[in-house]
Amino acid sequence: MEENADQLIVYIVDDDDSVRTALARLMRAAGLEPRPYAESERFLAEIRDIANAVILLDLTMPRQSGTDILIKLRERQIGVPVIAVSARDDDDTRKNARELGARLFLHKPADNQALLDAIQWVIGNTATS
Repeated sequence: MEENADQLIVYIVDDDDSVRTALARLMRAAGLEPRPYAESERFLAEIRDIANAVILLDLTMPRQSGTDILIKLRERQIGVPVIAVSARDDDDTRKNARELGARLFLHKPADNQALLDAIQWVIGNTATS
């Protein structure tokens, strides 16, 4: 797939079909390019370190959790900013996600505007850091 250098890519990693579909629609409506993934293995095989991207990562998935993915991204030195999302919202979950490199944590289900604002915030802070 050819990359449009101006269009922000949003990798959506979530095992829930309805969540992936809804998030992909939201991203397209906002002028962003969604790349949805149901399986973490396929996502990890295809992710590259590119400047115009952000990852929306569900922390609670079967087989390979979002935490496992964060560890693998760190090991591979993939610097794409990550917004972690989870229905589990407790201090340990948020702290663990931040320690493993997530820039933000959002509780599921996240408000659409909050999600879009978080993406813009993460991208803006990546560009200046």
